[in-house]
Amino acid sequence: MFNQDSAPVPRAAVEATLAEFGQSRMLPREAYVDAEVFEWEQRHIFSAWTCVGYSDDLPEPGAQRAVPVGKGGVLLTRDEFGAIHAFANTCRHRGHELLACGASAKRHSIVCPYHSWSYRLDGTLRNAPGFRHVESFDPTGFGLVPLRVVDWHGWIFVDPSGASGEFADHVAGADDIVAPYLPEQLSVVARHTYELACNWKVIAENYQECYHCSTIHPELSRISPPTSGENLELAGKWMGGSMELIPEAETMSLSGESGGLAIAGLSQRELRTVMYLVGYPNLLVSLHPDYVMTHLLTPLAVDRTHVECAWAFPREVAAQDGFDPSYAVEFWDLTNRQDWAACESVQRGLTSPHARPGPLAREEDGVYQFVTRVARAYLGIG
Repeated sequence: MFNQDSAPVPRAAVEATLAEFGQSRMLPREAYVDAEVFEWEQRHIFSAWTCVGYSDDLPEPGAQRAVPVGKGGVLLTRDEFGAIHAFANTCRHRGHELLACGASAKRHSIVCPYHSWSYRLDGTLRNAPGFRHVESFDPTGFGLVPLRVVDWHGWIFVDPSGASGEFADHVAGADDIVAPYLPEQLSVVARHTYELACNWKVIAENYQECYHCSTIHPELSRISPPTSGENLELAGKWMGGSMELIPEAETMSLSGESGGLAIAGLSQRELRTVMYLVGYPNLLVSLHPDYVMTHLLTPLAVDRTHVECAWAFPREVAAQDGFDPSYAVEFWDLTNRQDWAACESVQRGLTSPHARPGPLAREEDGVYQFVTRVARAYLGIG
C-alpha cells in the first residue's frame, strides 16, 4: 500500500495499469468497490478543477446555486455586475450550509438560514446579528471563503483546493476542439437526470470506447461505424476522440436526419464527425454537427453516481415555434440506458472477490488514456 497521502490501492496493481498499452491492465478492483478509495478520490481528484454546472444555471444577478463537490459543497453566485463567484458552502459563524446542496435561490444577498448572518453576492460579510457593537469584531475577517472559478464556454469549473495550477493548463488543447461549436452561444433545451448503481469511473471508461458499440448499440452503430474515427492526444487533462457519420447521415439520431440546423461555421470535417471529450474528471462532452450534449457526473458513493445529461442547440433553432429536440434526446436517452445497464452490470461483476483487472483491447486506447490518468493520481504523479 502507499503512504497516508496516496490512494489505498495495491501499488503493484496500479503499476500494471501504467504499463505500456498492449501490456497494461485495468485499474484494480478496489478502485471501484472500496469506500476508502472513493473517499480518497473525493479528497484528491475532486479537489482539483471540476465542472460544477452551467452558466445558464445562474441566469441573472442574484442567482445562487449550491452543488456538492468532493468533500464539501460549493455555493455559486452571480453578482450585480454579472460576474460568477464560488465559495465554500459554509457560514463563517457556525458552519451551517448557506444553501442546501442542489438548491437554487434568487435574492440580493446570501443569508444563512440558521442565525441570519448575511453576505453580499461577492462574499463579503453584510450583517452579523448581535455583533454590530462588539468592538473586537472585524467584519472584514469573516467573509465567505472564495474558491477559484472559471466560466469556460458556458460550463462552470471550480478548484476547491486552490492548488490545481492554471485552468488554461487544465484545458490545454481542448479549446481548439470545443470553440468552433460555440457552446456558450447555444441554448440548453432538455435535461435528463439518472442515478446509476455504479462507480463514476465505470461511466467514463464506457464513454471512452466503442469496442462495445456493435454489441449493445445497434442504433448508434447504424449511424456511426464503431471502428471509425481516432483518439486525440491533448496537452492538458482532457482526452477523447472522434467518430464518423455514415455518408447518408446528418447527425446522431435514430434516422440519421437532423431536426435542427448545423452549428454555423463548422468545417466540413466537423460536419461529418462527432467529437467525444472527457473533461477530467467529471464532464463528458459530445460535439455534434447540430447540437452539443454533455453528461455531468457527480459521484455519490463508491457504487452510486448521479448523471445529468443536457442537450443544447443553436439559439435561433431553439427559439423556432414547434422546434422539437426529441430527434436527439430520444436517440441518446435510448443509448444512455443501454450504457447504464452495461455499467451497472460491470459494477455488480466487480463486487465479486474473484474479479481481476483485465487487459485492454486495441480499440480501448481511449480507456487507457483515462485509467492511466487515474493511476497517476493514485501514485501522486499527475
